[in-house]
Amino acid sequence: MALIARGTEEILKRDELEKRLAGGKPLRIKAGFDPTAPDLHLGHTVLLNKMRQFQDLGHQVIFLIGDFTGMIGDPTGKNATRKPLTREDVLANAETYAEQVYKVLDRTKTELRFNSEWFGTMTAADMIKLAGQHTVARMLERDDFAKRYAAQQSIAIHEFLYPLVQGYDSVALKCDVELGGTDQKFNLLMGRGLQEAAGLPPQVVITLPLLEGLDGANKMSKSLGNYIGINEPAKDIFGKTMSVSDDLMWRWFELLSFKKSLAELADMRRAVEAGEANPRDFKLELAYELTARFHGAGAADAVLGAWHAKRDGALPEDIREFHIRVPQEGLRLAAALRETALAASGAEASRKAKERAVRVDGVVVEDPSHLLPPGTTYLLQLGKRGFARINLAEESTP
Repeated sequence: MALIARGTEEILKRDELEKRLAGGKPLRIKAGFDPTAPDLHLGHTVLLNKMRQFQDLGHQVIFLIGDFTGMIGDPTGKNATRKPLTREDVLANAETYAEQVYKVLDRTKTELRFNSEWFGTMTAADMIKLAGQHTVARMLERDDFAKRYAAQQSIAIHEFLYPLVQGYDSVALKCDVELGGTDQKFNLLMGRGLQEAAGLPPQVVITLPLLEGLDGANKMSKSLGNYIGINEPAKDIFGKTMSVSDDLMWRWFELLSFKKSLAELADMRRAVEAGEANPRDFKLELAYELTARFHGAGAADAVLGAWHAKRDGALPEDIREFHIRVPQEGLRLAAALRETALAASGAEASRKAKERAVRVDGVVVEDPSHLLPPGTTYLLQLGKRGFARINLAEESTP
């Protein structure tokens, strides 16, 4: 429960969730995404991260692509009727969604569904029957509908269908838990009510906060330009993360990091407040983690090395050069550091590598057994000021 509750805004019917978890049966966890734009950003991954945590706990996760609801258009937070997307737009966006989500979710443990599976075969009579399970008065309890109605702004009939359609997804999928942003609470509760009407156990609703964007003030949004897309180049994800404020960094750590527990975050924050640590160093950890998640550790190492090189300035002019003959398989990194006198011993070289203090051609290498193949010149760096160039040639065979 501590892991599930981390970063959540509200768990509606927490006692029900605890009871179901205690039953020992894997739960069905759903989150729906309307493919209204081709790319996902970090704001979307707040939900994806929570889904991944449920996966790691052994539960069945359902990533639902709202290819049917996307054509209606979610009215949440809108002060005017939004133009529905075409079927072609929705399908094109849905295809890219399916590719991107596996940067966070475990592909082998994810049930990928489209809500056109059940709505595509639903008749007009079926839709009218569904609409009959709710009243206009209840719909007008929704904050955005109420404000538009009071301001005499138009509300199209199809917008009333959206919460019903989203809610029916939970009936079709027999969900135990549905995740959504705080702005989706009305729709999530709709699913709970429709499940009860269908004779199913009503789902537990978990709402998560909306991630603030790069400006630290507004919800992350492509329209506001304050977002980081998960398909952006590694250097952009890293650089944009480094640009956020120190205050926002803690919020991002809580909602986006898999590597730091809440206890660790509390210790880090105390260290910063006491002047014992530089928040920039922690921000580097977050930027590295997010870059590695979406592009791999190699790309993250490269951009981190480039960041340090840029910060530290130009290379020294008097870098020592070494020419060494090595076996065909190459020279181990620890041995290379010892041969160039950057490290006094193999043990020191191993320790420094594991401390992430060693770079090869600007990229951090943590494995002291990493092999440097012959036929290449390498730039070795230990710490901020230790540099050496080492040219490796293959030993001639007898």
